[in-house]
This record gives sequence, structure tokens and C-alpha cells, in this order.
Amino acid sequence: MHTTDFIQDLAVIMLVAGVVTVLFHRFKQPVVLGYIVAGLIIGPHTPPAGLISSEDTIRTLAELGVVFLLLSLGLEFSWRKLTRVGATAIIAALTEIILMTWLGYEIGRHFGWSNIDALFLGAMLSISSTTITVKALEELGLKRERFAQLCFGILIVEDILAIAIIALLSSVAGHGTLDAAVVAATLLRLAIFLVVALGLGILIVPRLLTFVARFRSDEMLLITVLGLAFGFCLLVVKLDYSVALGAFVIGAVMAESRELKQIERLIAPLRDTFSAIFFVAVGLLIDPRVIFEHAMPVAVITLAVVLGKVVTRALGTHLAGHDGRTSMQVGVALAQIGEFSFIIAALGVTLKVTSDFLFPIAVAVAVITTFLTPYLIRAADPMTRALDAITPQPVTRFFNLYTMWLQGIQHGHDRSQVASWVRRILVHVLVNFSIVAAIFLSGAYVAGPESGLLDRWLPVLETRKALVWGSACLLSLPFLIAAYRKFKALSMILVEASLGLAASGSAAFGVRRILAEIIPVAAVGLMMLLVAALSASLLPPTELLLLVLAVVAVCSVLLWRRFVRWHSRLQIALRESSAPQEHDHST
Repeated sequence: MHTTDFIQDLAVIMLVAGVVTVLFHRFKQPVVLGYIVAGLIIGPHTPPAGLISSEDTIRTLAELGVVFLLLSLGLEFSWRKLTRVGATAIIAALTEIILMTWLGYEIGRHFGWSNIDALFLGAMLSISSTTITVKALEELGLKRERFAQLCFGILIVEDILAIAIIALLSSVAGHGTLDAAVVAATLLRLAIFLVVALGLGILIVPRLLTFVARFRSDEMLLITVLGLAFGFCLLVVKLDYSVALGAFVIGAVMAESRELKQIERLIAPLRDTFSAIFFVAVGLLIDPRVIFEHAMPVAVITLAVVLGKVVTRALGTHLAGHDGRTSMQVGVALAQIGEFSFIIAALGVTLKVTSDFLFPIAVAVAVITTFLTPYLIRAADPMTRALDAITPQPVTRFFNLYTMWLQGIQHGHDRSQVASWVRRILVHVLVNFSIVAAIFLSGAYVAGPESGLLDRWLPVLETRKALVWGSACLLSLPFLIAAYRKFKALSMILVEASLGLAASGSAAFGVRRILAEIIPVAAVGLMMLLVAALSASLLPPTELLLLVLAVVAVCSVLLWRRFVRWHSRLQIALRESSAPQEHDHST
């Protein structure tokens, strides 16, 4: 009977969703709204009775929808597209997320909600909908416009930050409070995990997919992709992160493969099927009575989303150096909440830390703002003209001068070249530091009493710590040496940029020499202090620590050149794996 009930539930979902979405497409409304309305129709809160016999089974399938939805977003992730609009995307995304999270939190507290409810509300309001934005711009024929490309870059940054927010909310929900130390530790561990996962993943996964693709079998490639996706999601869950994080990261890694177009084609039917079930499951949770009971919060939050996102997006885009019209277009195009808001709301329900009314309120606001999105985009130019008409001339002149000044800096060849070198070096240093930190954190886990992995062979705790800590140091040496060399190159760039090539004489030579040596040594020393803090539970007693340090110092002297060559080969392999392929992402 259970099998029959399951097939019946799927039949009801697909039939009702099919009819409703056809009607929504007919009236040029987003298909996502059709799925939510379908869930509302067949849900338990709509008379005469619910048509679904096993909501738990549907929620399990909806979890698969989250996996495929985030996997597809990861596949659409483009490093090149992000670098083209990088500064604007980061500034606009951070400005909006910080201000909207604060605004949502304050609204929740104003209505007397708990701190956790208010925090989850702020997180839900901070993320715009990639699906709705892309669909709206595509239907209006604006997908190739400059402001649309800025929107896509902002959405990419937001997707990354949303993953961080989900991980952070999971940690906060587990501890019950928003402790600064917990937040800092969570973000640091997350950053290390992302850098290591992306670095190793880009090195390994594209090569594996290329090997499998040689057999020219769609079935083999699809099974390999699904195996990698679910296997990595399982690893991420074991590390106490959300399955959404795993799906997005493995998708971003697969996006660097030459077989991207083929993978997207194979994944598309599964994504459409299970994401439809996810949005229908969202509709199942809507209780219209709760929405009517909280009509005032729904109205206030909707107004806050539209006005807050337009203002914060436009402000962030304008601060990045774009004109008023472009800034307004970006603001109105992203004035909604969507799939990530549903995922965050569902997270609160799953963890049982949010109130019952929060999920339907979030869905109601998402539905209203999604409906308004196309009309807001069309109204961007009239809104810009109206704002210009009421803005005092001195204020307009000031912002115009600011935009011209910032664009002049951005187009300066020499400065932009130096900035590009500095950014590249800092990224390399960040990657190396993350790998070192991951090595020491893994060592701390292996040597710790809770793992029990080495208890049989090394029963003495102090000896075990000394051996594992020394091994971690040796494994980290290539990356620490590479970081030292990168910092040395960075110090030379900064010295020449500050003193100038024209500076000469013994004094200038002495300053160059001192700065060129002090900066890398100080930077690597700071890195080691951070690593020591991360591996504090792994540090052996003082006598053994000094002995291990002496051995590591001797190895670094004897094997310096070999470590440099080994790291160079690894860097070349990583660069080849992540090099631009003959494809382009169409967001």
C-alpha cells in the first residue's frame, strides 16, 4: 500500500502542477509561482481535504529538489563572469545583505518575535531570487543589457554568501545564541573548507569527468556526476554543514569541466522534476489562515523588501562607480526574495528553532514580490527620472563627480595593473594558508582521543601529538614556503609602488631591503600563529615541540628547492584544470 500511496502522491503533484503552471505560463507569470499555488491547492490547509497521503515522503523528495537546484546554480557559476563585475557585485551584495539582514531583524523584534525568528527573517530577506530575476529579464528581452550582467554577478556573490549564511544559521541554531566567537570560528572553518574543497576539487573532478566522457556514454557520465554530487553532499553533512553547501560547491567544481554543456543537458530533467516537487512542497506548508492572521507583518515585510532592496542595491551599485540609471535598474531587478529564502525558512522548520508562522509569511512575501518584479523592471526609467527631478542639483552634481572620479581610477592602467598583481598574490596566499590550516585541523582530529584512529599504535598521547604535529608541519612546508615567496613578491611590488622607481641612493636601497624582508617574515609568522591557534589541542610538550621544530627547520633547508618545484607543478596543474574552456555560462 505504501508504494501505491507514493505513486498516487506523485501523480497528484505532477497533474495539478502541470495544469496550474500551464495557466500561469498562459498569463505570463513565473512558473515557480505556479508550483507554489499547486502545493497550496493540494495541501492539508485547503478545503475540503488534503490530497497528499504522505507529506514526509514528499519532503524527502523536496530535499532532492534542493540538491539539484543548488547543483544547477553551481554549474552556472562562472569565475570569469564574476571577475568582469567583481567589485560591483561584491560591494552591492555586501551592502544589501548587511542592511537587509539588520532591517529584517529589527522588523521581527518590532513585532515581538524571538531573536532566532528575527534573525532567520533577516537572513530570508537578504537574498534575492536568481530564478525569478533571470526569468523576468529573459521574458522582457533585457538579458544582454549591461545592468543585467551586473545583476548576474551580484546573484553569484549572493549565492556564495547565502551558503555561508545557511552554515552560520545552522551553527547559531545549534548553540541557541549569536556568540561572536562562535560566528568567527564558524566563518573561518567555512572559508578554509571552501578553499580546500574548491582547490582539490578543481584539480581532480574535471580530469575524472573528462576521462569518463571518453567512453561517449551519457549514462556513465550521468551516474558519475550523481555519484560525485551525492558523495560530496554526504561528506559535507558529516562535517556538520548543510546539504545545500555541498551541492553548490560540487556544482561549481564541475563547472570547470570541458563537459559542462553535456552535464547541464543531462541534469536539466532531474533538476526540473525535483525542483518542481520542492516548490510544491513549499506550497504544502502554507496555511492561508496564518497569512491572514499576520496580514500586517506580511504587508510591512513586503514593503521593506521592495523599498529596502531597491535602495540598498542602487546605493551599493552607485558606490561601485555606476551611473544612476544603471544603479536603479539593478535595484528594481533584484527587489524580491525566492528559492534561498525558502531554503532558509525550511532550515528553521527542520531544526525546530523558528515559529510556525514564519514559513508561510516568507512564502507570502516571496509570492507578492515575485509578482511585482516585471512591473518594477519596466518602471526603472520613470523612477530614475522622477528621482532626478526631486534631487537637489548640488547632490546630483556631487554623485556625478564621484562616479567620474571612480571610473577614472578604475581605468587607470598602471594602478589597475598593480591592483591586479596584488589581488592575484593575495588569492594564492589565501589558498596556501587554507590548505595549511586544513592539514593542522585534520591532524588535530586524527590525534585527538575522540577519533581513536591512532590509539592502538601510539597509546601515549604526548608522543602521538608530537608525531602528528611534526607530520603536519612537513606536509605544510611546501605551502608555507610558497606563501613566503608570494609575500616577498608582494613586498617588492608595494615597495616600488610606494617609493617609486625614481628613488635612488643608499637610503632608498636600505628601505627597500628592510621592507622586502620584514613583510614576508612578519606575514608568515602571523600565519603560523593562526595555525598554532587552530591546532592548540595538537601541540606537544615543550621539549618535544622544540625537537620537532628543529627537525622541520633542517628539512626546510635541505628540501627547499624540491618543495618549490613540487608546489610549482601543483600550481600549474591547478591552473590548467581551471583554465577557461570552450564554453560560456548562460545564467
